[in-house]
Amino acid sequence: MAEAADTIWIVEQAKGIGCDLCGVVRAEKFPELENTQDWLGRGYAGEMKYLSDPRRDDPRGAMPGVRSIMVCLLNYNTAYPLSTVAKLRAKQDDPRGWMSRYAWGDDYHEVLMERLKALIALLRQRFPDPFEARAYVDTGPVQERVLAKYAGLGWLGKNTLLLNQTLGSYFFLGVILTTLDLEPTVGEGEMPPLDLCGSCQRCLEACPTQAFVEPYVMDARKCISYLTIELRGSIPSELREPMGNHVFGCDICQDVCPWNRRAPASPLAQFQPRDLSPHQEAAVPSEAVPKAREDSLFLPRLDWLLTLSEVDFREAFRGSPVKRTKWSGLVRNACVAAGNSGIRPGSANYARILVSLQKLATCDDSIVAESAQWALSRIQ
Repeated sequence: MAEAADTIWIVEQAKGIGCDLCGVVRAEKFPELENTQDWLGRGYAGEMKYLSDPRRDDPRGAMPGVRSIMVCLLNYNTAYPLSTVAKLRAKQDDPRGWMSRYAWGDDYHEVLMERLKALIALLRQRFPDPFEARAYVDTGPVQERVLAKYAGLGWLGKNTLLLNQTLGSYFFLGVILTTLDLEPTVGEGEMPPLDLCGSCQRCLEACPTQAFVEPYVMDARKCISYLTIELRGSIPSELREPMGNHVFGCDICQDVCPWNRRAPASPLAQFQPRDLSPHQEAAVPSEAVPKAREDSLFLPRLDWLLTLSEVDFREAFRGSPVKRTKWSGLVRNACVAAGNSGIRPGSANYARILVSLQKLATCDDSIVAESAQWALSRIQ
């Protein structure tokens, strides 16, 4: 087994290559993983069939011979207003959508994977004997947040996300599975970080679609992130109005969390809102309270989203996590947001949005067409 000094070295190296935190945990089946099959049996995963992969029940099944797992954390927060604040500033005659904070910039899979690969290269210098290592960023059959808890990086909050006392929850998790036998950061006999949610239930009460069955349990089929990203069919009619102006993901349960009040902003330009001008450079906010711009993924204009062609979509979201929802999903979501916008005849952008929705209502994609028809019924 490697020494404790090796684990300390790994944590320091991870921070040196740009990760905010790092922890090491042994590949074991932790208590939270015992609940996976029950959660799946209730149908809470919806169409996310990949969550049924049996290897997710025990990290030892994710890679032959795995003995240790390194969990790396990367902050993506920015200085831009929270969704709960931005919506209060929205103008009815200039309707805009909300994209989840993590999706404003470059694809986090690539940004974090670059760091994980650099860490593996450093490990090969430190440990000359042959060993296997495999890196995942939301792509492997492991439950990163559970591993992160037992690596000492935080606790699992009532909104099911990993919470850290200093960084809140605006961060990505990546893991390196290895055959190296490493000393864990939470030693034998020690406990992982305490659950500091206490009696607070703000995340549960703020969810517009009531996706939380109970504290620590989510029915993903009602989650706005699931509805706008993972769901490929029509959005259930009873959930459309509660979705508000969300067009990709949702931040509400994080934005109301007290542990995110002082969450630091990341210095990385890669996570700043993508500028959709021809150069597509990251837009680093210059004002104390950044505002929506004409061509930014921070509060993107609905009239722009509704006119996107498939070619436009591929160009605008190349190297962006938004590409996961595909053109049809994003435009479907924009239709629903338009239907919820409250825009009325006589408003500055009403005519453009009306024409766009009328065109989409007759397009070949039946799901987009139906969503546009629903929106038209709400604004005419």
